[in-house]
Amino acid sequence: MRYVRYAILGGLGLVLISVSLANRGAVTLNLVPEALSGLLGGSHAITLPLFVVVLGGIATGVILGFVWEWLREHKHRREIGAKGREVRRLEREVGRLKDERHGDKDEVLAILDSTG
Repeated sequence: MRYVRYAILGGLGLVLISVSLANRGAVTLNLVPEALSGLLGGSHAITLPLFVVVLGGIATGVILGFVWEWLREHKHRREIGAKGREVRRLEREVGRLKDERHGDKDEVLAILDSTG
């Protein structure tokens, strides 16, 4: 299974390198519309290779998606934490009750006593 994952990642890497080499042409990326650029003064444009713009957009989308999901799942993580604390509290209580009931008995006798 590990080799399949490496093969897929290697293939994806080759595709990304191939696309990057094929799209090395420079493009001008306007950060502000031209109408607003006159109001703000100065030029708000950068020239980048096309593959940087495309791969940067993909990376930005993936990062925003991860952050969105992390924020959306916060309530589930909080609930799991609360349930875990409750389980630990109940385990301590069960242990305390067993000690109270079978404090000085042997373990085997305590098990036999609890089953019958």
